Amino acid sequence: MAWFSDAFHFDKTALKVAHITDCHLSKDIHGEYFSVNTAAYFSRCLEAIAELDVDCVVFGGDLTQDHSTESYQLFAKLIADSALSCPVFWLPGNHDELAEYEKLISPQILNNKRITFLGGQLLLANSKGPTPAGWVTQTHLDELSQAVGQVPSVVFCHHNPLPIQAYLDKHMLENGPQFLNTCVNTEQCVGVFHGHVHHEYRQTYRNLSVYATPASSIQFTKQTMAWQQEDLGPAFRLIDLIIDEQQNLLLSTDVVWLNE
Repeated sequence: MAWFSDAFHFDKTALKVAHITDCHLSKDIHGEYFSVNTAAYFSRCLEAIAELDVDCVVFGGDLTQDHSTESYQLFAKLIADSALSCPVFWLPGNHDELAEYEKLISPQILNNKRITFLGGQLLLANSKGPTPAGWVTQTHLDELSQAVGQVPSVVFCHHNPLPIQAYLDKHMLENGPQFLNTCVNTEQCVGVFHGHVHHEYRQTYRNLSVYATPASSIQFTKQTMAWQQEDLGPAFRLIDLIIDEQQNLLLSTDVVWLNE
């Protein structure tokens, strides 16, 4: 369980989490991705999240577009300059490098991949493979199975484990069924959240809800295999978790579109 061994704990039975993903920053604070100023959009999300009294933020990967060290430093600076005061946890996307995240020096950006609270936990899995598509190694699947099996859990990854009938299916999690079966077979996983697809989706696999969170940057048009983008404004997802009297983990979630 090396990936999940270092836990961060909240001493409470309810957790409010913001999931933000796919900011695609570059070394230039004015840099654009499909004509969107990604740093400005990311900052708008941070300011909105800061007003919502969340316990933590999970960043879902694809921090960088130009693969520069400076883009990671910009990520840290935008967080530090924002009104956000809660911890920010991260997992890697296909554009990212673990070493660049780990070089960040920030009291707010934490490397823990297991976030526990009284009666439940969040697990941040690594779906980064050797290609833009996702892959979870058997060793990591075994780690995930052991970790999820301990208490009611919510699991995060970057790549979509199920096809969405759109362009990014060409770079989806290639062993998505194995990943989801690992989660379901523990009988402890109540939801899976991912980014990567740059839009909002909700799917079901063996009665397990699988949620895609839109990008903070640009969205990719739904229901087309063409490479099409649309600027719908920045977005993120709120996730409310609570342990009830029967020790069940209850989950509710909504997407926040800042242009609406």
